[in-house]
This record gives sequence, structure tokens and C-alpha cells, in this order.
Amino acid sequence: MDKEENKEKRPGACEKGQCLKVIARIHNDFPTKFGIPHQSGRIPELKARIVFEPPYRNRDAFRGLEEYSHIWLIWGFSQAVREEWSPMVRPPRLGGNIRKGVFATRSPFRPNAIGLSSVKLENIEFHPTLGPILHVQGADLMDQTPIYDIKPYLLSDAHPDALGGFTEGIKDHELQVVFPRELLEQIPPEKRESLLKVLANDPRPGYQKDPGRKYGLAFGDKDIHFQVEGDTLQVCEVTEFQKQEKNS
Repeated sequence: MDKEENKEKRPGACEKGQCLKVIARIHNDFPTKFGIPHQSGRIPELKARIVFEPPYRNRDAFRGLEEYSHIWLIWGFSQAVREEWSPMVRPPRLGGNIRKGVFATRSPFRPNAIGLSSVKLENIEFHPTLGPILHVQGADLMDQTPIYDIKPYLLSDAHPDALGGFTEGIKDHELQVVFPRELLEQIPPEKRESLLKVLANDPRPGYQKDPGRKYGLAFGDKDIHFQVEGDTLQVCEVTEFQKQEKNS
């Protein structure tokens, strides 16, 4: 077999033989981008698994990781890869009406579509066939997102006196969620709390505030249909999530 045909397809650029290798992928309840929290840690009830690619399932690579409570994930915006990058972007949290420099934001439209998230390490499972699996909480990644590296979160990483830039002027608020019992019972009991937190966090983009609009949030194998008026989110329907093929 030709060596070129046998090469692993890896997103990202290569320079002088140095390529970003996908070491793992995350598995969670967000099959689409809509509704994912704006930042990691905002909804600690969200749980996910990190499953490693076969070459990186060596137990020795994880020795000592259990001593840390949190880890950094370095990952790829797999749904936002493009040739061009934008020096100015419109952060959704500012309503999409104000431009900021890309390096002053966490926009995915960067020279390199790389994300950084701190998550809580719940435990490490040693699966008989999949090897070490990391169970984490509070991740802001889409299901199947490629992960390039994992590093321990250190106490020195926290800076209580840090300035938050334009995000300091944004008021965080929670919506009141009205989720009829007959609809909520369609959600597995172990996922209800995290789903309610996602909805209360207001999954809509900052520039969409139309009270007459109906939204659909894919969560696990369900599609949650809702409307928002004022500070109240009303769930009106729960259907099976229909995954769309990429080439369709």
C-alpha cells in the first residue's frame, strides 16, 4: 500500500514534519453546535467522556493524572475550518453588532481553528478495549470534537485579579424554564438536570431575540423545541433527533 494512502487524515497544518495529531475525541449530548455553553465550566452538570485514539491508549501516559481535579483540553473547531481567517469578528455575546479583534475573542474563525477549555476531571476509567477514558464535567465542545492535547490545570493557572475585557459588561442571567412533565419524562432521568441547566443558560445566539421564533436544541437523541418570551423559556415539543448526513 502506498504510504500516502496509509497516512492518517489529520486536521491542521503541517510545517517541517510537525502536525497536530488527533489524540482523542469527546463524546457528549451535543450533536450540533446550537446550545453549547459559551465557555467551559458554565454548566458543571454537563458530563462527557474523552475516548482516545488507538495509538494513545497507553496507561503509562496517564500515570499521575488522577492527582489533578481539573485539566486543560486543546481541541479543534472541526465545524469551523476554513482557509481564510477574520482579523475582526462579531462576538455573539455582544449581540453580533460590535466588532472586536479576533485575538481579543474566542471566536472559532482564527488563523488556526484551535480551542482551549478547562474541565473538571471526574475520574479515569480503564476500559478493557478502549483503554483509558476520561470522564469530565463542564465541557463546551460538540460531540466528536477532535482533541489535540491534554494538560493538567495548575493552581498557578488561576488569576483572581484578572480583567475580563468586554465580557465584564455582559450580564449573565438565567431564564425560567417551563418544561411540561409529560415532555420532560421523554428525557432520561440522568440527563434532565443538565438539560434544564442548558435551557436556563439561554442557548439562543445573542442576536436572536424574536419571541415568535421556535428553536430546536439537539440534546442526546432528542430534539427540544422551545420558544422564549421575556425571561421565560417554554418547551413546546420533544421529538427524536434526526441526524443529517454531511453530504446531504
